[in-house]
Amino acid sequence: MDLKFDAIFYYVSDLDRSIQFYRDLLEFKLHSQDLVARFYIGNVLFELVPISGQSKLQGNGNARLCLKVDDIQSSISELRAKGVAIQDAEKKANGFLSAFSDPDGNEVCLWQYTS
Repeated sequence: MDLKFDAIFYYVSDLDRSIQFYRDLLEFKLHSQDLVARFYIGNVLFELVPISGQSKLQGNGNARLCLKVDDIQSSISELRAKGVAIQDAEKKANGFLSAFSDPDGNEVCLWQYTS
C-alpha cells in the first residue's frame, strides 16, 4: 500500500460564513471553490466541506487544526482585535498553546515552540 497525504477538512454548516472566517480573519488564501472551499497552508490542502444539519458538527470528533506561529502573544492580540474569542496562551513543556473555535465549533490552535 502506497499512501499519500491528500487533505485535511472541516465540516461546516455555512460555507460562505466559514470562507469569510478563514480568509478574512485568519488570512488564508482561497485557492478554489466549487462544492467545497480549498485553502493551502504551506503545502497542506485544507478544505471546508458543507453539510446540512448538525450530525457531524459540534464535538463529534477530536480533530484540531494547529498553526505554528513565531510570536503567540502578537498573534493572540491580532486575532482579538478582529473579534476572535481566543484563549490566553498556556505554557507547555516545549512551547505555548492557545485555542479558539471557528463558527461551527471546530478547534483551531496556535502553537509557538520554545526549543
